[in-house]
Amino acid sequence: MLAEVVPYLRCPVCGADLAPAGGGLVCARGHSFNQARQGYVDLTAGPVRHPGDGAEMVAARAAFLAAGHYGFISAGLAAAGQEAGPGLVVDVGAGTGAHLGAVLDARPDPLGLAVDVSRYALRRAARSHPRAAAVRADAWAGLPLRDGSVRLLLDVFAPRHGAEFARVLCADGLLLVVTPEPDHLVELVTALDLLRVDPSKEDRLAAGLSPWFAIVSSTPLRRSLSLDHAAISVLVGMGPSAGHADPEELAARVAELPVPMEVTASVRLSRYARLA
Repeated sequence: MLAEVVPYLRCPVCGADLAPAGGGLVCARGHSFNQARQGYVDLTAGPVRHPGDGAEMVAARAAFLAAGHYGFISAGLAAAGQEAGPGLVVDVGAGTGAHLGAVLDARPDPLGLAVDVSRYALRRAARSHPRAAAVRADAWAGLPLRDGSVRLLLDVFAPRHGAEFARVLCADGLLLVVTPEPDHLVELVTALDLLRVDPSKEDRLAAGLSPWFAIVSSTPLRRSLSLDHAAISVLVGMGPSAGHADPEELAARVAELPVPMEVTASVRLSRYARLA
């Protein structure tokens, strides 16, 4: 655990400050949390609602991101994040930490924290950047962060807990949210009969955050991806269709697609300010 990040954390059990102790973290009331040998600290205070991505999916996701297919998303976040002042950058649902690393690369001063429930993702996120730490936590159960401790909050294709986001974000902090557009991966959705993006998703996002946040801007980001069958399989597995399609049938349909296949990646980057 990066020592400089610890002062921003709080005990997930009682809310007290945490301090390094014996290779892990402990609060004044004696609640202790061990650090995994891969570098992240488990700050869950009970069972999580979902264990997150498994080892194979995390490895595939890491390869997909390393190939640069979603580099335009990282670049968009890094550019938008320049508007936030110095302070802690937190990525909720950070996965491997690729987007967080890109944002930190563009900001020479701040520290970063990757938050996820997947142990396999956190093993990579803990090594994603020299100025980043990683903790295991379920945002719906509460983030193990002190009130107003975050300057820049990232949420990329991840669940959003408006009240909790508002609690941890400082008064002049910035929330960046990336969501898929209705035509995101439209070629694969059509060819493989995948789940479609709900056209009312953007409205539901705004409604879910509106009690605590005001939207500052909303920018579409688009790229045409040239993908082979392996990349397509990974991309499908990263999305909501992964648990709704028969794996063998899906693999057979992917094998029939042209190589390379041009696929539209279309997302929206929204900037939110916290309401007073």
